[in-house]
Amino acid sequence: MDRLRIGDERRSVLDFLAREMEQIWSNFDQPREKEPEITSELKSLLATRLPEDPSEITDVLGSSVDVLEASIAQSRPRFLAYIGSSGLEVGAIADFLASSYDINQAVDSRAATMLEKQTAQWVGEFIGYSNAIGYFTSGGMVSNLTALATARSIALPNSRTSGIDREVAIYSSAEAHYSILRAVEVLGIGTDAVRSIPIDDHHRMRVEILRERIDEDLARGVTPIAIVATCGTTLTGAVDPISDIANVANEKGIWLHVDGAYGAPAAGTSKAPLFKGLNLADSVTIDAHKWLFVPKACSLVLMKDHEGLAKTFSHHEAYMPHIFGDYNPVDLTLEYSRPLRALKLWIAFKTHGADAFRKAIKKNIELAELTYEIASKRSDFRTLPHAPDLSIVPIQYQSEKHPDASKLNALLCERIIEDGRFYISTAQINGETWLRPCYTNFRTTESDVKALFEVVEELAHSL
Repeated sequence: MDRLRIGDERRSVLDFLAREMEQIWSNFDQPREKEPEITSELKSLLATRLPEDPSEITDVLGSSVDVLEASIAQSRPRFLAYIGSSGLEVGAIADFLASSYDINQAVDSRAATMLEKQTAQWVGEFIGYSNAIGYFTSGGMVSNLTALATARSIALPNSRTSGIDREVAIYSSAEAHYSILRAVEVLGIGTDAVRSIPIDDHHRMRVEILRERIDEDLARGVTPIAIVATCGTTLTGAVDPISDIANVANEKGIWLHVDGAYGAPAAGTSKAPLFKGLNLADSVTIDAHKWLFVPKACSLVLMKDHEGLAKTFSHHEAYMPHIFGDYNPVDLTLEYSRPLRALKLWIAFKTHGADAFRKAIKKNIELAELTYEIASKRSDFRTLPHAPDLSIVPIQYQSEKHPDASKLNALLCERIIEDGRFYISTAQINGETWLRPCYTNFRTTESDVKALFEVVEELAHSL
């Protein structure tokens, strides 16, 4: 190997990868019966010191595959925990290409910059957020932070130089994602400024209480910075009433941010009525690595124009060229060095077409509805009062032998993970522990849903 080049071995390395990837992708199409043990050989490999001498590259790649095979992969069809990714095949190829070119989106990158702009517009079109501009980030945390930083700059124009010089408030539902609190902390606003608005029996923000809290704050001289509506809460998949919230935001002159990191892609399906008013938002977060199926990391924040972003992030650095006085992407984003994250989604839309994504999302929703239907008909399962809005469906196993349902389901979740046929997580809802399957993988099928109930019942009887 010639220094840091693969050189003459390039063809053999690519042939090796082609064989391995064909097998890996084929394996992802079917569930595996258990998670493999981490062998003593693998433990030894992962305890070695910094290598000073070279190794055969195909041996190293083979060891890498061994590590990955012994890891929790969200691409597998029975990974139902958290809000998972799917590792879309063309997205993985796109990452390989993007990493090879190693384009930096901090400055204008010619065609790559045009591609990012186009892809953001496509996503806006997909979800019904017209005339969108947007930038790709590392995740929903950074996208939400970007949106709230922009809202802060609009509400407090001098905040970049003077900081927070008055009492402020940000409004979100009681089940908003924790990234909202983290963003408020990072921005120096402080979590005391967050007004947690109660939810209704559908787990949606109660708009009448939102209005009351805003009026109370305004009467005390508090400056509202933003209202955060959630499109698909992490616990139950609930969608806040965006249109009603947008009316309040417009009436009070407050920035409306929609955290649609998980749920916003469903706005492009028959579930669109749930998202009425989305187009009225000042900013929207979407994690394409969740329900648009591409590999992590691929989030984006959408807005209607560049003005707020420029007020929040722009600098005129001596070492950054500003051709014709235009902004560089770095003047409009939180991050400086940014990889071409948009490429994986651009290739995905071009290869499969938008309708394939709509159908895959619809199928995930149908799996959640099937889960709810099966659990509702069984005496040994409990469901929430309302069918799922999207693809998250909490269920709770019940047993006369175990009167403490929360303790039972927490233990049951541990056993399911130990068993290895499924990977699932729990949710704390109204102080109780529930099992919380979440369907965001295009590979998951009805047979997986039915198998989940079989596995739960089997393991529950062993407790």
